[in-house]
Amino acid sequence: MAETIRTVVADDHYLVREGTRRLLEMSGEVAVVGAVGNADELLDAVRRLGPEVVITDIRMPGGRWREGFEGIDVTHRLRHEHPGVGVVVLSQYSDALFALELFKHGTEGVAYLLKDRVGDLDELLGAIRAVASGGSVIDPKVVEGLLDRHDVRGEHEALTPRERDVLREMAHGRSNGAIARALHLSVSSVEKNVNSIFTKLGLENSADVHRRVAAVLAYLKP
Repeated sequence: MAETIRTVVADDHYLVREGTRRLLEMSGEVAVVGAVGNADELLDAVRRLGPEVVITDIRMPGGRWREGFEGIDVTHRLRHEHPGVGVVVLSQYSDALFALELFKHGTEGVAYLLKDRVGDLDELLGAIRAVASGGSVIDPKVVEGLLDRHDVRGEHEALTPRERDVLREMAHGRSNGAIARALHLSVSSVEKNVNSIFTKLGLENSADVHRRVAAVLAYLKP
């Protein structure tokens, strides 16, 4: 049996914090070694408990952090001081500005999910597994809304409708095989679209998860 992923949960609302803890522990895949209510307590818990993954709300009022960006700021601090710890940031905001701010120092080991994903255990566990292994995830709902109204600016060529579909699936953290199944395409067709996306966005062709999330961010960034 696979070892459980040691995790710390941070949320200033007690019921949300404890509900998330119980949901994760019931999965059998996660061991919640700590549950805290603010950013300072989170940093202390990571130092003391040595988790593999942190799940934090984007907002935890109080303390010395930027108001409304506490979870993002503490993520940057954690990734700098504890680069082996993955972070899943939960947010009620689908605005691209929050995702871009979160990923501004890199995508490795970081996920951005909307809070309603807590109720979808498979989605949440998928993000936890991804960041634990150094991967990245952006909530597909965030990307969906943005792509629907986003026009490529500057030097980027416009993506085709099929490339936009593939990009949405890439943001969901899916492999080429999973994208092929979701879009009813051949794997070779997906690979062709992924290569085209990387070329248009000026990114080196790579199967690396971080590169795929970087493609989403490069497309959305002003």
